[in-house]
Amino acid sequence: DGKPSSLLAVYQLNDANGIEIAEQCRAKMNELSKAFPDDVEYGIQYDTTAFVEASIHEVVITLIEALVLVILVTWIFLQNWRETLVPIVAIPVSLIGTFAVMLVVGYSINIVTLFGLILAIGVVVDDAIVVVENVNRLMHEEKLPPREATLRSMEEVTGPVIATTAVLLAMFVPVCFLSGITGEIYRQFGVTISVAVTISSINALTLSPALAATLFKSSAAEHEKKKFFLFRFFDFCFDKVALCYGRIVAFTLKRALLMLVLFAGIIVACGWLYRQIPTSFIPNEDQGIFFVDVQLPDTAPLVRTEKTVAKATEMLLSIPGVSNVIACSGYSIVSQVNAANSAMIIVVLNDWEERKTPELSQNAIMAEAQKRVSNIPDGILSCFPTPAVPGIGTSGGFTFVVEDTTGTNPKRMQAVLDELIAKANNPEICPELTRVYTTFRSSVPQIYLNIDREKVMKLGISVKELNNALEGLLGYLYVNDYPQFGKLYKVEVQADKQFRVNEDSLKSIYVRSSTGKMIPLSTFTKVETRFAPQYLSRYNRYSSANLNGEPAEGYSSGEAMAAMERIGDEMPDGMRYEWTDMSYQEKLAAGQLGIILFLALLFIYLFLVAQYESWMIPVAVMASVPIAFAGALAFLYVAGVENNLYTQVGFVLLFGMACKTAILIVEYAKVKREEGKSIYDAAMEAAKLRFRAVLMTAISFVLGTMPLVTAVGAGAVSRRSLGTAVFGGMTVAAILGTILIPVFYLTVQHIIEWKRKKG
Repeated sequence: DGKPSSLLAVYQLNDANGIEIAEQCRAKMNELSKAFPDDVEYGIQYDTTAFVEASIHEVVITLIEALVLVILVTWIFLQNWRETLVPIVAIPVSLIGTFAVMLVVGYSINIVTLFGLILAIGVVVDDAIVVVENVNRLMHEEKLPPREATLRSMEEVTGPVIATTAVLLAMFVPVCFLSGITGEIYRQFGVTISVAVTISSINALTLSPALAATLFKSSAAEHEKKKFFLFRFFDFCFDKVALCYGRIVAFTLKRALLMLVLFAGIIVACGWLYRQIPTSFIPNEDQGIFFVDVQLPDTAPLVRTEKTVAKATEMLLSIPGVSNVIACSGYSIVSQVNAANSAMIIVVLNDWEERKTPELSQNAIMAEAQKRVSNIPDGILSCFPTPAVPGIGTSGGFTFVVEDTTGTNPKRMQAVLDELIAKANNPEICPELTRVYTTFRSSVPQIYLNIDREKVMKLGISVKELNNALEGLLGYLYVNDYPQFGKLYKVEVQADKQFRVNEDSLKSIYVRSSTGKMIPLSTFTKVETRFAPQYLSRYNRYSSANLNGEPAEGYSSGEAMAAMERIGDEMPDGMRYEWTDMSYQEKLAAGQLGIILFLALLFIYLFLVAQYESWMIPVAVMASVPIAFAGALAFLYVAGVENNLYTQVGFVLLFGMACKTAILIVEYAKVKREEGKSIYDAAMEAAKLRFRAVLMTAISFVLGTMPLVTAVGAGAVSRRSLGTAVFGGMTVAAILGTILIPVFYLTVQHIIEWKRKKG
């Protein structure tokens, strides 16, 4: 904040808990500060765990909201606290069991596992709801007592419960074996969901029927008399919806060919929408902090850099929403090198609770900061966000590596970089890019001390003596250690600041010859000015330089990377490009989604083939996947959400949920067909009887994800990405999928029986 300070950085080891480290650091600093002088105080302004804690807090609130909504939906549908208690019990049973497994495998409570738990709430009640709803139906339709209704119900639903659980597991088992950051996120999410679903299915086959037989009332008539008027209104509305649904299904079954044409249109729409939605890797969040890189002209001294930083600090502190400004002159966070003409500024923002308006968001404040610091004429100041995953790179945006495969030619490298930057920052050529820059300079003025070695030898001066003189006066020279007052002190030699200011300072340096005579340095040296890179770097053994930049407003990181590759392909022969940091991880993950979805769908299909002992029946189940996928893509497109890692996790879950819903209808239709009913009647009866259970499970899941869709605060972008995909897909699957699934069964069953007759 413009006051002199000393910075102390604490880094977390791979197997450590960041939040625990932060707590221990605060406790230790509080203890140490008691011995500080009166005019010295400390502060912990830059704390990356603050975002983690705030994000987890927001996700926990979302978890509670989802829990309440799921319980509310279940209660409205069942309209009896005894019956509602059965699926509600499944939630803590599944979650506690999941926590136990997470502890055993070494997982922590983090954003990914909490996302899994939020979605698990809507999933784990499904199996219990299927059991309860079927028991309830048998008690009312066939007037069976609770125990007999439960036994009869389990005969009917055990197969679908096992099948739906296995389908979800088949979706997540393949993705758990992926490598890299993508694999780790999928793995933690997949293990969380898989364990929760497995426990919920065991619960549905054991505890749920036991509770149903014990808690349910035997008199259905008495139950009906005590209904609240709002429940009667709900039943009236639901009966109307069910009647309308039955008519729509009857209409579609009679026009199956037309529905298949509509389905083909949905598949085409999926392909079109998928290409229209921008792609990214892990979305940039409002982490409450951003960096400013300061670059002055190459020959600027540290004193000038400090004055520029002081101006920038004053400007940044005047921006609403900025809490603290930490500055460190002489170090570039982008190039990670010490340089007198560079500086690093960390801008810390107010707490998220104090920044709920759009103009106080991180992006808005960063844009305002860039506007203000751009008016400083002394140098180039660039604002950029922190990386989405701490430790991978030093900044948000992209990192583009240019390599010279022909050797080390700094001037050639500089020419290529200048051309790339000119194209990248030209809106007519690359509208997808903004603020593309490099810290590489091929012609930095440097002072070169040309030593006449022959003259040195003639004067009887040893090279070691000369080096010690230069090191001890211009730099610093370690001499020895000496003990005093029970402590060990270092002895280091360095000329005072006023004697090492400029080239003229060299004239005051003398070196002792072998005869003991002091000879001025200027006798056998000549000062020259040469131009060379301040530093040289290599990437994959080739001479390289980095380009940093960000996507322009309205464009995703995937589009920005594609634009950089487009102009990178125009580089001269011998020059090539690669990606590093988060950009490398995004590129690595880009080719994995297709493999993930293919393996997941293949596993589901093979399992269903074994389940139904048919190669065709699973097609009726899996035809529901494009419908859910189209719904997810449509909602993402309308909401303007990018296709990132979290939406892709949602796709995987969504495919399993769509198949799970389809199984409830197809399984029952298959049983009715085997009992002798016509294909039409079997499909029609399955649709009607399973409609309440399907709608109940779908609505509980959809409303359970609603808090993710409307998320605000820390980590909101990730929650909205995941929530929008799952919410949209499941909503469309619940509406359109339940209508078309009977058509799929009708079509597939007709094909099966036609082939049998023909064979």
